[in-house]
Amino acid sequence: MRPAEQFSRPAVDASPEGWHSGNRDTTRDNRTRSLLFVVNVAWFFASHRLALAQAALSAGFRVHLASDLEQQSEVAEIRRLGIEFHRMRVVRSGLNLVDEVKTIGELRRIMRVVRPDIVHNVTAKPVIYGSQIAHALGITGIVNAMSGFGYAYSAGPGRRLLRAALDMAYARSFSPQNVRIVVQNEDDRAEVLRICPAATQRIRLVRGSGVDLSEFGYWPEPEGTPAVVLPARLLREKGVWEFGAAAAELLRTGLAARFVLAGRLDPANRGALTGEQVRELCVKSGLEWIGDCTDMPRLFRESHVVCLPSYREGMPKVLLEACASGRAVITTDTPGCRDVIQAGRNGLLVPPRDMHALATAIRQLVEDAQCRRRMGAEARILAEREFGVEDVVRTHLEMYRELLGLPAVK
Repeated sequence: MRPAEQFSRPAVDASPEGWHSGNRDTTRDNRTRSLLFVVNVAWFFASHRLALAQAALSAGFRVHLASDLEQQSEVAEIRRLGIEFHRMRVVRSGLNLVDEVKTIGELRRIMRVVRPDIVHNVTAKPVIYGSQIAHALGITGIVNAMSGFGYAYSAGPGRRLLRAALDMAYARSFSPQNVRIVVQNEDDRAEVLRICPAATQRIRLVRGSGVDLSEFGYWPEPEGTPAVVLPARLLREKGVWEFGAAAAELLRTGLAARFVLAGRLDPANRGALTGEQVRELCVKSGLEWIGDCTDMPRLFRESHVVCLPSYREGMPKVLLEACASGRAVITTDTPGCRDVIQAGRNGLLVPPRDMHALATAIRQLVEDAQCRRRMGAEARILAEREFGVEDVVRTHLEMYRELLGLPAVK
């Protein structure tokens, strides 16, 4: 999660011409249009959708957020930016009938009060519940953002029935003609088409949440012992165990390197590690745990290699930020991760859950400074060409216009 003070960085100005304040197309009935984001938790919205929300405000939308929250300070900051907050309690992991009925009831009440023109749902439960409620209420446009297919669609025992149930729920959410489905990689596009073949013309490929290239600037590597950093929530699916095992193996053989975990605990997540487990892992493997990082640009400036041995992603924002910062990346050959890294150019790809392959890749980049610096330079070039947040924002605003029946901006 980004710290509260970073919520207030300047909004990205990517509004299509004619939607800026003072020269805004107010549409046929000359009223302000409203946009409701539905997200599991407020810190994720602040980290991944804030630039889009601020651009929508600049474009003349009245912007609302329905989500749960972890800290009350999140609400004050979001409201200070002009975004109207509505509390919606969401149990992010598991399915308890009573909890789910409460969530659905709260979201239905919020939509009836707000009466948005567009509902933008992000992550699984908002997509499934938000789509059905919005469709029932006759809301004009629905955007379903699939930030990866998550736990149920990754390999593991006992998940077949869960995937089948989710397939049916997603099919209902993707089917209406006023729905647009945003995916972050080709694997997820194929998954959507498998679930709902009729959605072919309504899928939009948007490569991640984008990165602010001015905030995450290119910096030369620091002097000193190479630091290998895993920046992520502390979940099993992020490859934390494998990172610890690789670090232990490499340090045992005398590799001169620091191994840093930069991430927060996320006890509401089904794959969460406890604080005790993380501390025990650090003792056994030699990892340094610095907790939730409040200054991501500084973290990358002080690192040499960024590592994310995740099992599956949509398109990890942290890898976009690492590329923009000019750092070589080691990640897994899995959906989302391999869409950011071109193996041998801006980083290395290893099989998921393979700590030996991970250790080999880490050793290669720690010992070969010239190689990792070359990859870091390539990573920055790629970020400038493909990952800027302005393009992501512009694509979404154009999608909103399409759903509202407004002409495309030329």
